[in-house]
Amino acid sequence: MRKYRNLARFPLIVLSLLWLLPSTTHTTWANETVPAQSMEHPDSGTSSAPADSAGLWDRPNFLGDMGGLRTVLGNYGITFGLTETSEVLGNTTGGLHRGFAYDGMTTMTLTMDTDKAFNLSGGIFNVSALQIHGRNLSADNLDNLQTVSGIEASNSTRLWELWFQQAFLGGKADLKIGQQSIDQEFMTSQYSSLYVNTIMGWPMVPSADLYAGGPAYPLSSLGVRLQGQLTESLKLLGGVFNDNPPGGPFNDDSQLRGNEASGVRFNMNTGALFIGEMQYLVNPPLGDKTFSSKDIGGLPGTYKLGAWHDTGNFFDQRFDTGGLSLANPASNSYPRTYEGNFSIYSVADQMVWRQSDGPRSIGVFARIMGAPADRNLIDRSLNAGANVKALIPGRDDDTFGIGYGWAHVSKQASDLDRDTGIFKGTVYPIRNSEQFIEITYQYQVAPWWIVQPDMQYIINPGGGLSNPLNPTERIGNELVVGIRTTIIF
Repeated sequence: MRKYRNLARFPLIVLSLLWLLPSTTHTTWANETVPAQSMEHPDSGTSSAPADSAGLWDRPNFLGDMGGLRTVLGNYGITFGLTETSEVLGNTTGGLHRGFAYDGMTTMTLTMDTDKAFNLSGGIFNVSALQIHGRNLSADNLDNLQTVSGIEASNSTRLWELWFQQAFLGGKADLKIGQQSIDQEFMTSQYSSLYVNTIMGWPMVPSADLYAGGPAYPLSSLGVRLQGQLTESLKLLGGVFNDNPPGGPFNDDSQLRGNEASGVRFNMNTGALFIGEMQYLVNPPLGDKTFSSKDIGGLPGTYKLGAWHDTGNFFDQRFDTGGLSLANPASNSYPRTYEGNFSIYSVADQMVWRQSDGPRSIGVFARIMGAPADRNLIDRSLNAGANVKALIPGRDDDTFGIGYGWAHVSKQASDLDRDTGIFKGTVYPIRNSEQFIEITYQYQVAPWWIVQPDMQYIINPGGGLSNPLNPTERIGNELVVGIRTTIIF
């Protein structure tokens, strides 16, 4: 029991060390409506050009104006962003193996304001690239469904997004066309972006049920997206994209071969992914206004309802084309095929309390999704949690969070496990669901530097997946601890 008591002290030890780091306080009431920047896909391409004369701990970028380069680019409407996210995570219990691993992601972004560049009003051109490095702890050690890090991916240097966006109707609508990663706009939760676990960014249902996990980090697909602001509170979002970024088999998300590794394949030869989302804002902020304590009214919230439909072919999780179980030795081993797949989802972000004379606030979130059980490994998933901003006095820009994730293995897939045990004449684990609890603390050392200790506990990894080293037993529950750091250059 002593070793578990020591592990329980991990967050307290890290917080004590962080207390010694330099602190900054730049919080405004406007920041209270949007949580800390997403660690899955940091976007540093929208920062204003800083002055080199600004102090190191006050400037928005570590490199400042880069000797005047940012100012020169800004004169032509170009913004340059460079972000490095690095982390060390390890499982101290459970899994296939125990140990720690380093992984990291470098993101480079160039954004052009076409109005400033060549007098095309309302246009934005964006190109971004990724350099992914390190080991994948979830694949190497854990074999879980809800992978523990949103930046885990195959090592590569690749194009990520390449698109042009044009506003019209006085800025109330815009059209985006090109190579897009749809997790940047669809199914998003502001509050869940605080967390390290992948599923807090891109949910479990599309991760498991779309080809290669869908056009989401580190992948993207050619497509068109239309957005319209119908009222101050109501926004509609819709798009159509290629459904299979690598263009290979269903589970082929390795991104390791030829143009797939560089992100320039631009696949157009498979199905289409249609997606639509309605967003309703409660007590929306008034533009870029900075709030004072006198302005506090209703608490802000965002509620979303959406659905996607994929026109591709999907395979039955239990039966072959002749109606026999795929576990039956007499099976032809060819799964029954379905045309199309779909999912319905809802997302809620709501601030539930805000200090009247200070920066502290509490926000909660929930995201639930469902998909057909016959053709999908995961038919339901849920994320939820609560964030506390400025939990520690004097740390106005820090955020503490407790989150939860649940992924339910479809009945069809569970029945296949049951069939496998019957036909093999042995005890065989039957998958049902996987859960995780995450505790995290985002420490804002400087505007350009975030340090984030993190702890996750995975219950029933893989939904009760059998251990490859001993197929009659499940993989043990996993305790993962580690730390992430993000630097905006």
